[in-house]
Amino acid sequence: MSKTRILTGITTTGTPHLGNFAGAIGPAIEATRRNPEAEFFFFLADYHALIKCQEPERVQRSRLEVAATWLALGLDPERVCFYRQSDIPEIPELTWLLTCVTAKGLMNRAHAYKAAVQENLDSGDADPDKGVTMGLFSYPILMAADILMFNARKVPVGKDQTQHLEMARDIAQRFNHIYGEHFVLPEAVVEEDAAVLAGLDGRKMSKSYNNTIPLFVSAKELRKLVMRIVTNSQLPGEPKDPDGSTLFQIYQAFASADETAAIRVRYAEGIAWGEMKQVLFEKLDSVLAGPREHYAALISDPAALERILLAGADKARAIASPFLAGLRAATGLRKLG
Repeated sequence: MSKTRILTGITTTGTPHLGNFAGAIGPAIEATRRNPEAEFFFFLADYHALIKCQEPERVQRSRLEVAATWLALGLDPERVCFYRQSDIPEIPELTWLLTCVTAKGLMNRAHAYKAAVQENLDSGDADPDKGVTMGLFSYPILMAADILMFNARKVPVGKDQTQHLEMARDIAQRFNHIYGEHFVLPEAVVEEDAAVLAGLDGRKMSKSYNNTIPLFVSAKELRKLVMRIVTNSQLPGEPKDPDGSTLFQIYQAFASADETAAIRVRYAEGIAWGEMKQVLFEKLDSVLAGPREHYAALISDPAALERILLAGADKARAIASPFLAGLRAATGLRKLG
């Protein structure tokens, strides 16, 4: 029996932060350890990055930082297939094959496109498609190609991405109907209890809000950021609600169950906010100190990172190249003699 393939795309815009670790990176890496019977594919979605970012240096830097982050936190490139999307030329070719069987009406229903149009309408713009590139419009087809190229059975996604998985299934079914059975239909794996951390200001930790705590800042900078986390005006000695506390939420994402239970008791006893911030800093620093050192070594040797990614691309292309050859033949793009 063939192994189940599980595929995860990793966006390459911005510097990874604590929220990225708690919500995606940590659980994904842990899944590779819990499921030795599965095949895992992790890719840097750098083609996708170009949809929103036309700053070459930022894209380049983010690819370096994101790759180093996943490896520093324990992703084993020998255990998984870890590659850059842009190193697999078969993916854009498959994107075109899929584009040719995808109805425009399906793309019209994509959430990101509809949101862009609605924003233009709300602003009173005469052109509802103002600022909409074909990259944004056809983004779901590229995502479908990422998944279908490797016939991934399971794709972990957030709730906001489930529509794209449904579209990938629709596109795969249409292609199969026309050209024969080539693609398995992928299934979305939605982590209902995935951690969503609050940031410095209490809102969801997000680069959009400029309220993040980067994973691998120095210990000094980490402490400074933790001390900036907004709390309420409750005094030392007053019992506090841990479930409504950003400090507790972040602590829980990095602590053991026993440590978390002990901190709950201290909240009930009225731990001071300054003391809790110090407790949180010490926990984060103890967890991240080793990976921080590994990260620094990786960042300082981009050539080594390049070799790891190219080795992953070789593994990916060993699957993608013959598979695409079969798809080309199925669509009539065969040798003449």
